[in-house]
Amino acid sequence: MDPTAAQDSGERRVQKEMGSCERANRFYDRQVSDLLNGTMIDLIERQEMVFVATADANGNCDCSPRFGKPGFVRVVDSQTLTYPEYRGNGVFASLGNLLENPHVGLVFLDFFDTTVGLHVNGTAQSYAVEALPASFINRLSPGELEQSRLIERWVVITVEEAYIHCSKHVPRLKKLDKPIDWGTDDPAAKSNDYFEEDKSADRGQAGL
Repeated sequence: MDPTAAQDSGERRVQKEMGSCERANRFYDRQVSDLLNGTMIDLIERQEMVFVATADANGNCDCSPRFGKPGFVRVVDSQTLTYPEYRGNGVFASLGNLLENPHVGLVFLDFFDTTVGLHVNGTAQSYAVEALPASFINRLSPGELEQSRLIERWVVITVEEAYIHCSKHVPRLKKLDKPIDWGTDDPAAKSNDYFEEDKSADRGQAGL
């Protein structure tokens, strides 16, 4: 989304086709910001989940959630966010995409309170813990700095635009207790086999 987008951009062309130019312009004027305001920051600092969208150099997309304790996405200032990449499956699809294409889209959804969402778009770079700039390291707790086994890298995002995702279609959910072992390699805790099928049986049925 870009309120200054060229009139022949895909965004603007669809608006013309759908007759929504005036409505879109009101949204741009009222809702889109190049800075995080205080209400946005408050919402981010209460969240335990964010959806992260990336794409490689060819435009192949990936969207993956990230989780942590409330405030795991840190607001460094009104134009900068950072969050930890906990130990996972070792594929690094999102981080790999960011090496080829630094553009990133974040969506925060407040399922448990306001049911309001927040889009944050910008550019991102990832750092090993020991390579983080001092201005970021100073904001981390000693425990976070020592979690090198659990936190493999930190992603730092420069905010380019932020805007609301309205609450009308967002469900209100109820949070239940669940013990979490951050960064674990335990297959049971990770539900590794949830989507796996008996491939040998499939091959037999196919006559392979």
